[in-house]
Amino acid sequence: MKRNKQIRVIDITLIGMFVALMSIGANITAWAPFLQIGGVPITLQTFFCFLAGALLGSRRGALAMVVYLFVGLIGVPVFAGFKGGLGAVLSPTFGFIISFIFTAYVTGKVIETREQPTLITFILASLVGLLFNYMIGTNYMYLALSFFMDAQESVTYIGTWLIMLVYLPVDLLTIVAAALFAPRLYRVLHKSTMITPSSSVQEDRLGS
Repeated sequence: MKRNKQIRVIDITLIGMFVALMSIGANITAWAPFLQIGGVPITLQTFFCFLAGALLGSRRGALAMVVYLFVGLIGVPVFAGFKGGLGAVLSPTFGFIISFIFTAYVTGKVIETREQPTLITFILASLVGLLFNYMIGTNYMYLALSFFMDAQESVTYIGTWLIMLVYLPVDLLTIVAAALFAPRLYRVLHKSTMITPSSSVQEDRLGS
């Protein structure tokens, strides 16, 4: 029973840490305006989202993104541009915030398929995660521009995807950097038992 309490406290702490990192990552250019590539500002949300899934696991990583989403929707200015509140739902980029939940989950799932994940596993997980990020985010952007912002005539589905091609090189660079950074932290967290597999947590609870 004591171990279960310790796991919950650690989980809450790490989830809270990633919520804070997502908030910082969303507005990194406010403190470092030079972080741009070809005039495109870099946000570190994708970077920290990937790390959340990779380090915390699929369910805890996704939960961290759910908490981040909830904190923003209740009005705390944690989204890009220091925005928050229910009005964010109408933003064309809100789909990417939703996608972080699925991105973290599938990233963690890919890594959880290996007992000893290698660098290749982390890179593959990051690419699969980015695919979900773009699929959900870009489709939401198209719907938002077409219906919420009444731009049916000037926006096409293919055109929306072409817009995202501008951001793709930056996002690829970001997630590859995260994949290179993650393995050492993963080993440290798992060896220290700060992070335990979801199956182990369930077994402990069933046996308590």
